[in-house]
Amino acid sequence: MGVEIERKFLLADSAWQQEVTHTLHLRQGFLSTDRERVVRVRLIDGESGFLTVKGRRVEHRRFEFEYPIPGDDAAFMLDHLCIQPVIAKRRHVLGGRTPGEWIVDEFEAENEGLIVCEVEYQEGDTFELPAWMGEDVSYDDRYANSSLQRTPFTTW
Repeated sequence: MGVEIERKFLLADSAWQQEVTHTLHLRQGFLSTDRERVVRVRLIDGESGFLTVKGRRVEHRRFEFEYPIPGDDAAFMLDHLCIQPVIAKRRHVLGGRTPGEWIVDEFEAENEGLIVCEVEYQEGDTFELPAWMGEDVSYDDRYANSSLQRTPFTTW
């Protein structure tokens, strides 16, 4: 059973850009945005598709199940089945940071101007926040991707 442990932060400055190892382009949409269960479709670089089911968040944790699906299926779901508009963003993967996975998402289209850093880690891990890390918005539901789909950043 998969458990996701994650924190989300705004950024204080652009120094994070020096740590980028590679960048992906993501389109993602939602088949369900219910608070108890979110069902997400994601297409990475127009090729790799994923279907993800996430449970309700409790503290920094929630159950997460992710499955690869054909890219063409993901593209069809995004265009025809997902709640519109879908989210577009550039995902910058950061290197040299431990523990876990550190990524910065730069949102596009309806969420243009929003940039957040997410840190995924394991139970018991501790980490120091770099100077470029800003406010912790992990518990601010406005920053959840499912919320950004319903109420885009540009409308705040």
